[in-house]
Amino acid sequence: MISLSQEQIESFKVFIDKYGRFVVIGHKEPDGDCMASSLGVSYILEHFGKECILLNAGPFKRSEVRQFAPLFKAELPFMSEQDRRGTGLIIVDCSELSRLGDELKEQVKDLDSFIIDHHKTASVEGSPAIIDPTSPAAALLVQQLYEALVGKPTAEHAKTLFFGLSTDTGFFRYLGSKDAEVFRAAARLVQAGSNPRETYQTMTGGKGWNTRKLLGIILNRAEHYLSGKLVVSYESQEDTKRYGQEGRDSDAFYSLMLAVEGVEAVAFVRQDSDSTCTLGLRSKDRVDVSVVASKFGGGGHKNASGASCEGKVETLIPALVKEFARQI
Repeated sequence: MISLSQEQIESFKVFIDKYGRFVVIGHKEPDGDCMASSLGVSYILEHFGKECILLNAGPFKRSEVRQFAPLFKAELPFMSEQDRRGTGLIIVDCSELSRLGDELKEQVKDLDSFIIDHHKTASVEGSPAIIDPTSPAAALLVQQLYEALVGKPTAEHAKTLFFGLSTDTGFFRYLGSKDAEVFRAAARLVQAGSNPRETYQTMTGGKGWNTRKLLGIILNRAEHYLSGKLVVSYESQEDTKRYGQEGRDSDAFYSLMLAVEGVEAVAFVRQDSDSTCTLGLRSKDRVDVSVVASKFGGGGHKNASGASCEGKVETLIPALVKEFARQI
């Protein structure tokens, strides 16, 4: 982790000084980091007396983020042309308008924007931004902005930021020997009032019975490729109809498969419609799954990436194996 520079902090302050109203938005199908970083930005804006509209296209499929769903609007309230000229857009945990959802993308595309993101594949064209792939979570970037511009977080704000940091680091399991500063940042949030035990229970509890049944099916379908170094499984449309979309626990699948001896990477394919799929990719230290994801129009981190793309399970799995063969 590289700490934010004074120049980066000042660039954000200059942007929020420009407007009286802001729209804060993150990627569709939000995870804990997306929710926490959105809320963290709203806390900063509220401190400076700014009006803030929280947007997210949803759906809020993960059980741990449902608690935040009522705080977010699904569409931008009507604004006159004059109102829009006085409104800034802050995009968190992604840098591509396409990841905001088709309808919301159109509603906010002409607003002056600032981007806060930590994905390796992030790209910016013309917008001021803080993009830092060395940060394991967007919430950690927002925490640094909060501490620099507001001061010590309240207990409630610390709880939210700690949740975002915890979810994107797998409750710190994905960190390494170079991440001491991340633990120091986490410690500051604990000192401010966040509770690690409660956060872990929020992350891991509340899973529905159907999610366990679906996990069993996905595990049963898992296949080895590339001399056992790659594991791939999938979810069909029929599975989704039978077991629902809420509270999926693909993270458990990744964790179980990466614990298998010799496995270096895991791929999961979900057939969302007759012609589209969602890809989830995870790896251990060496394999860069963001490179694979980029081949399918996606991106993310070296060890955790994803994509939404055209195709069917039966053709995408061989294509994935081919791309992984270049990395493993």
